[in-house]
Amino acid sequence: MYMDRVIEKMRLPERVRIFDTTLRDGEQTPGVAITPKEKIRIAKRLDMLGVDTMEVGFPAASPGEKQAAREIKSLDLNAKICGLARPLRIDLDAAIDSEVDYIHTFIGTSPLHREYKLKMSKEDILQKSVEAVEYIKDHGIVAEFSAEDATRTEFDYLKEIYRAVESAGVDYINVPDTVGVLVPSSMNYLIAQLKEDLKVPISVHCHDDFGLAVANSLAAVEAGAEQVHATINGMGERAGNTSLEEVVMALLTNYNVKLNINTKLLVGTSQMVSRITGVKMPPNKAIVGENAFAHEAGIHVHGVLAKAETYEPLQPELVGHTRRIVLGKHTGAKAIWSKLDEYGIEMNEDQFCQVFDQVKKLGDKGKMVTDADLKAMAETVLGRAQKETVKLEGLSVLTGDNVLPTATIKLNIDGEIKTAAKTGVGPVDAAINAIQSLVSDTADIELKEYNIEAITGGTNALAEVFVIMADKKGNQATGRSTVEDVVMASVEAVLDAINKILMEK
Repeated sequence: MYMDRVIEKMRLPERVRIFDTTLRDGEQTPGVAITPKEKIRIAKRLDMLGVDTMEVGFPAASPGEKQAAREIKSLDLNAKICGLARPLRIDLDAAIDSEVDYIHTFIGTSPLHREYKLKMSKEDILQKSVEAVEYIKDHGIVAEFSAEDATRTEFDYLKEIYRAVESAGVDYINVPDTVGVLVPSSMNYLIAQLKEDLKVPISVHCHDDFGLAVANSLAAVEAGAEQVHATINGMGERAGNTSLEEVVMALLTNYNVKLNINTKLLVGTSQMVSRITGVKMPPNKAIVGENAFAHEAGIHVHGVLAKAETYEPLQPELVGHTRRIVLGKHTGAKAIWSKLDEYGIEMNEDQFCQVFDQVKKLGDKGKMVTDADLKAMAETVLGRAQKETVKLEGLSVLTGDNVLPTATIKLNIDGEIKTAAKTGVGPVDAAINAIQSLVSDTADIELKEYNIEAITGGTNALAEVFVIMADKKGNQATGRSTVEDVVMASVEAVLDAINKILMEK
């Protein structure tokens, strides 16, 4: 394959480490605040997922942050537990006191950060960086150094500061694209140049301001980066960080590198973090979104049913997801037949056409037909009277505040058109009263039982109405209808039951 030939020319590492920062940078998502107990729950899940390192917070920020880091470290998880710290003694001591075994220290290096945020010289920044790394290593802790805003830092100075911290004993050098300004080709070039100059493993931390965080992270790995910073669901400052689930599956699917991630836990982890943080994922979110493995278009469904790989790059079960065949206006007959077969519902071509037409009509109205909707529609068609002695020709209702509910019904009864208008306690009651008045000459039939249920949530949910009608001789019949209009569903169900009783006469 073409991709295989391209990969041969890359400087891919044998294994890529996943540095998860959901509990630190992810928590910096505007509007998100994770309690210490919630951090512990997420940390346990991340460890099950298999991340190599988890950055659990900024211990110097608050007593709660420090305590949460200490408690997570006490869980004796497989992942390394990391705390963030500026190159200040107060920050470093807070991280050390939280008993983490990995400290990520950082300082701004770009002209913007030097002049406007730090108001420090290049020399002072370099000195502080080296002193911080040496202090961390003196305490026997793994050290990672980030030159914040590295991708807008002068390249010669960036190399100088990275060489200095490497000489000080740093374990990982991180290259943050702090405001997501790079494109993949630039990231690839930058990492390749740094790999020529540095011996310690290189890590990357990409932001998604231009939607390129995952692409830039992959480009860095192609150039030899051994570690990727990421967050569950791509959470983080502004537009977020590299999405862990996306970069993991891209690395596993497209590159021959080893990862320590249990991919079957990706969807469950995504959903857990979403619930705790209150940040909902868009349905079209790659890998973990509700629609990531959903198919509606007839051509796609046909292909997927024949061979899943025709329209799926990976099996949904691999990430803990499930395939969904969605019914709507783009759905083909094959998809509906497949669904009915899945439910064990058998019907003839005429009955199927009725269901198929209803699915299309609902789709044209903008409604997605759920599995429950389809089952109800199929049951309605299968239970419909084989002969229609009484047919609906017209229906109108009048209702509202300070208005007596009135229904006008036009029926075709054995070829004769009859019309009646009746009132009731509501529009449904009025419509049924009108129907009973019109069929009284043909059969004295009354309503014995009436049930209605909204099949799915929402104001556009299908209404499933089930009724039992009976005549004076004790003959009974059930009627059912499933449409989006409650009054129409009620009328259709009543007429269905009446026609069944008349068939027995």
